[in-house]
Amino acid sequence: MNINEILTITVVIAAIFAYINHRWIKLPPTIGIMALSLISSVVLVVTGNSNFLLSKKAIMMVTSIDFENVLMNFMLSFLLFAGAIHIDAGKLKAERWPIIILATAGTLISTFLVGGMVWYLFQVFHFPIPFIYCLLFGALISPTDPIAVLGILKQAKIPASLELKISGESLFNDGVAVVVFISIAEVARSGNFSALNVAELFLQEAVGGLIFGAVIGYIGYLALRSIDDYKVEVMITLAVVMGGYLVAGHLHVSGPLAMVVAGIILGNKVKGKGVSALTQDYIEKFWELIDEILNAILFLLIGLEMLIIKISTPVLLIGGISIVLVLLARWISVILPVSVLKYKIKFEQNAVAILTWGGLRGGISVALALSLETNMYRDEFVLITYMIVVFSILVQGLTIRPVAKRLLQPAKE
Repeated sequence: MNINEILTITVVIAAIFAYINHRWIKLPPTIGIMALSLISSVVLVVTGNSNFLLSKKAIMMVTSIDFENVLMNFMLSFLLFAGAIHIDAGKLKAERWPIIILATAGTLISTFLVGGMVWYLFQVFHFPIPFIYCLLFGALISPTDPIAVLGILKQAKIPASLELKISGESLFNDGVAVVVFISIAEVARSGNFSALNVAELFLQEAVGGLIFGAVIGYIGYLALRSIDDYKVEVMITLAVVMGGYLVAGHLHVSGPLAMVVAGIILGNKVKGKGVSALTQDYIEKFWELIDEILNAILFLLIGLEMLIIKISTPVLLIGGISIVLVLLARWISVILPVSVLKYKIKFEQNAVAILTWGGLRGGISVALALSLETNMYRDEFVLITYMIVVFSILVQGLTIRPVAKRLLQPAKE
């Protein structure tokens, strides 16, 4: 099956799901498409061992896709840039310390907590997995994805500063978690641990990514400001994402962090006097559309991947328990930094609970899980990640609005 057939099938299904959701189900668009994609995924998994032509075609398509290349080297850059382009830099600066601490210290705390608890859980089920691979899982499941829940948070009318904490932390901890994941993966492959080497790799990837993102973001802005043609200007933003991510890989700096910084810079610059209102409108709508389409396609591909994953009862049980463990680790990784910061920074009432429940896991986690090598227990961790993401999107995503309203209600009285 060639790339044209694969793209055609996924885009057609995404369009059908978007129509069904808008016409009858009426869930928030992103969550609606994801939910339908996940339901179809379950159907395909159930019929995967049958002789149905659809199942055979689906298996053929899955085996034709290089998931690591498609997700890590293509889709990730678009998703992060699309999320960052809507962030207000002025408001982000005001909330910089909670966001920085939660995105760095919080991510590291979550990585080690999840890694340790999952390692112990595997031992309990007589399924010994080396600790280093459990740490890899901790790193890939720690980043939170704000895209699916932001619309619901706005409808719930939570304080703008809390909304920014969730979105800002999620965007930056995506980049931080990818750097942590790469660092741990390097240790796992080499078998040698050197704190100095890990620190050097982390600084090169993280700091280099931030600087490179600022450079390409500003260059992109200068290019936008020098012309007035929305078609060319939208194309320039595409070039920044695709070209920037490619060059970041060759420079061995963090592409995800570069995309976040470039997105914030371009997103805020186009709102100023640098471009026309028409260009600003087209850029914002273009990237919103790209975000919706890629999320739908990503979850379709996730579901199809399940057809070739070996599923066992112990791993299913571990996955179910891991949902609770990941939520617990998220709560701890939020409450510890907040407990320290609250003496100098004001936090909203019940901020810890909302940050915990609003920390959805999504495409980034699955992309990292799918990039694991087979000897890193890829099948087991992809299945567990998938279960956590399903719970996160369908349960947390669909209940965050009433949960937030309930928790914030006392503040209104």
